Amino acid sequence: MSATVPVRLEVNGRAHQVDVEPRLLLVHLLRDRLGLTGTHVGCDTSNCGACTVHLDGDAVKSCTVLAAQADGCSVTTIEGMADGATLHPLQEAFWKDHGLQCGYCTPGMIMAAADLLARNPDPTEEEVRHGLEGNLCRCTGYHNIVRAVLDAAEGVRTGRIETPAPTAAGREAGEELAEEGLGA
Repeated sequence: MSATVPVRLEVNGRAHQVDVEPRLLLVHLLRDRLGLTGTHVGCDTSNCGACTVHLDGDAVKSCTVLAAQADGCSVTTIEGMADGATLHPLQEAFWKDHGLQCGYCTPGMIMAAADLLARNPDPTEEEVRHGLEGNLCRCTGYHNIVRAVLDAAEGVRTGRIETPAPTAAGREAGEELAEEGLGA
């Protein structure tokens, strides 16, 4: 049996081909091999959601996915959400509504919220709270997080904000941050 397996995947719009140990988790591939440290490791038990990314458009906890399982898939991390210097509507709303304190849970919260809004662009407060149940925040008490998600949804719905797709500029900005060791 081979000590490594080849994995081809697209991360934030960029193709990667890496050889990984079969037991390597997606979160460790993203952070340790690709330098995308915005995806956080909070618990290693799938309880906290800090490692949430989008895998083929669906939110997943990357600490529960083997890197080899992502072969042939498209992954979006928090670094791929912005369009260069222009924040994604959820990132903007989290900033505006003080939806973060220490920031450790923020990438996972934003990725889970983006998945929720893709499925339900007009959620109620109860639906937002339910949609974020798998993500823990030990600082904010959730009120400002929920407000930020609702504000982002309203902004997109009313045309105040357009939801940008990940772009080359966003990908490059994320890569620059990773090279500088920022984004953790």
